[in-house]
Amino acid sequence: MGVRVKKRIMAVLTSVVLLAGCIPVQPLGEPPERPDVKSVDADAGEFKEGGNLVMALSSEPDRLDPTTSSSLYTRYVMQTMCQKLYDIDANGEITPMLATALPKISEDGKTVRIPVKDGVKFADGTDFDAEAVKTTIERGLNLEESSRSAELGPINDVSAVDDHTLEVTFDEPFAPFTAALADRAGMIMSPTALDERGEDFGDHPVCVGPFKFEKRIAQTSIKVVKDPNYYDADKVHLDSITYQIMSDANIRAANIRSGDVQVADTISPQDVDALKEESGIGLLQSNSLGYQGLTVNMGFGDNPENYETPLGQDPTVREALSMAINRKALVNTVFNGWFSPACSGIAPDSPFATEASNECVDYDPEGAKKLLEDAGVELPLKVNMKVSNTQDTLRFAQAVQAATKEAGFEISIQPMEYTALLDSQDRGDYELLQLGWSGRVDPHGNLYTFHYPGAGNNVTGVDDDKLSDLLTRASEATDMDDRKKLYGQASQRTGELNSIIYLYRQKNLTAFTDDVSGIDVFSDGVVHLSEAGFLAKEGQ
Repeated sequence: MGVRVKKRIMAVLTSVVLLAGCIPVQPLGEPPERPDVKSVDADAGEFKEGGNLVMALSSEPDRLDPTTSSSLYTRYVMQTMCQKLYDIDANGEITPMLATALPKISEDGKTVRIPVKDGVKFADGTDFDAEAVKTTIERGLNLEESSRSAELGPINDVSAVDDHTLEVTFDEPFAPFTAALADRAGMIMSPTALDERGEDFGDHPVCVGPFKFEKRIAQTSIKVVKDPNYYDADKVHLDSITYQIMSDANIRAANIRSGDVQVADTISPQDVDALKEESGIGLLQSNSLGYQGLTVNMGFGDNPENYETPLGQDPTVREALSMAINRKALVNTVFNGWFSPACSGIAPDSPFATEASNECVDYDPEGAKKLLEDAGVELPLKVNMKVSNTQDTLRFAQAVQAATKEAGFEISIQPMEYTALLDSQDRGDYELLQLGWSGRVDPHGNLYTFHYPGAGNNVTGVDDDKLSDLLTRASEATDMDDRKKLYGQASQRTGELNSIIYLYRQKNLTAFTDDVSGIDVFSDGVVHLSEAGFLAKEGQ
């Protein structure tokens, strides 16, 4: 791609009017195939060293603390600052990062040894070693506010065998452990910074990474700068990266067109086709391991008014809501065929996918209405649904609102800022909310943490012995076929309980200007900028 002539475009915020029925719910033809494009790369000699790259970030991250955070957008920023023991590659395979090899696991599956890098320093100059890894993992297990404990499994003991070997013992085998260390649970934090800042670590995070934290302006931006202590500094081309918070999709598209930003995440399906045709703009797209869905409060939080409802207490009512939604028609209509329907927490292209996990409820509005009538609820059944206030989410919420009327539901929509919506979710201050999950390579991260009693992401209050048993057995199984079968059965059980009603899967859509390269977007949804840089112009 050649050098683009940049035009400055005025960005105008547009309001969204919530009118029930304003989104037509008519199925489109089959969408065209859109193969993944996960990376834009250049040879090292093609980069111009230095510069500040600006990324338009669609929502503000929560606390920049790997132990407590729950936002996808936090992972975007932390990716440049906090390397993990393991990572995933373009094929979804787990690869060593701060570890030097995949774990060595004992025959009984209860002892795991992990070799870690030598000669590495944290951004504050503290030496990285097995003891530092031990400190991070124990914090994930023991911190009261931790969101990582369920991800780490039934750990009995963590010890540093020597400076560069960690040993973890489990009460029972725990197959998802390596995958957990390829996510936030594996982001290793400076023990010096943890001692100094404690629970305030997220205000000024210190890890191992190509960049280090510089400053945050609430609701506006986060800036990271090149870390001179980074062990692989030759691969870092930029001086700094600024994450500019731009929640409006029109604003992000306008800024990528004008060149005021060089990368923009979560491009709207309403804009993507037009952007693809414009000179000087490229598009990365990858299928997602995650999902978007409706989360039902079944007993979580302090206010019984949120869950002592027909929806919260009667599985028949939740089944009716699931049956009332024509997933394929809504996704094709609202998202122009860019996204795909979802029916479980396991993506169809996951190696764990089975016929059972891909099984979907039939769309049947008449049957759904009969279920409501048989349940003895007063029709129309009024339900309050909290959603994020982005244009695409509001469009989809309106479509769900209109489509479910035929089945006897009257859904009111309450838009909120994304971080406020996360807060409502975490406090159980909702009856029904529409939120998603960016997905994990191991189904444990998509199912167990949301459906097991007391797990960090179980914000519905679901507590089902059959499901809990299936998820526990799946985490302890060491044979892949056994795990697939158990997760298929667990997926079927989640479809009977409907604490989460799975609706659709996004395609990760990221736009970039043609003067930058070294950007990756894999199936975990994270935009990788650690090795990004500006391209040298001809003659430079």
